[in-house]
Amino acid sequence: MRNSSNQGARATRSASIRSMVLLAMFTAIIILMAFTPIGYIDLPIIKATLIHVPVIVGAVLMGPKKGAFLGFVFGLTSLIKNTIMPSALSFAFSPFIPVPGTDRGSLWALVICFIPRILVGVTPWLIYKLGSVLARKAGTVGRGVVLVLSGIAGAMTNTILVMGLIYLLFKDAYAAVQNVPVDAVLGVVLGVVGTNGVMESIVAAVITAALCLPLIRVLKLERSAPQSISVESADPVTFP
Repeated sequence: MRNSSNQGARATRSASIRSMVLLAMFTAIIILMAFTPIGYIDLPIIKATLIHVPVIVGAVLMGPKKGAFLGFVFGLTSLIKNTIMPSALSFAFSPFIPVPGTDRGSLWALVICFIPRILVGVTPWLIYKLGSVLARKAGTVGRGVVLVLSGIAGAMTNTILVMGLIYLLFKDAYAAVQNVPVDAVLGVVLGVVGTNGVMESIVAAVITAALCLPLIRVLKLERSAPQSISVESADPVTFP
């Protein structure tokens, strides 16, 4: 009985260590991507991002709590970069950058900077867990489809929420930056969602499926599909 208890304790410690190593690795990847050219694609008005990809993959592998933490790190790097290397739209991501037409920044920028990115670490996990229940008899192909959908969900969560909040909170300032009438801002925002969002979704879908399928096998994270979806029971994913 004592040996069994000791083995269980060792397995728990091993799982905890592996989980923390994964979390540290994904955190380092996010920071590296944030401050190198591979993390952002600079466009005339907004930076298209690839940093959502490690957040999505981390959420699928480690659960929504650690996924939300990775999303917070993503938001923090966005805040820092938009503060020290501002672009035309940095006022929407940093309260330290004055909003056009004013001499001060807005604390609403923190909402745009953090809330969508934190949710990027939650929605892919929800899609993955729900999809795993629905496609548990479809094997690897079904799991691959679910991972593709998880990647798309994570990328679109970021793009739709960021652009939607910009429209709601900074419509006039965005119109000034874009040099368009205020009435035309909605169309511009939808255009960004349809271009940046689609591009980022394709990248996220391909990489999420390509990375998660082998990682689930290698790390022995693969389990039978859950009967219920519970944040408490799913974070972290256990390592047998």
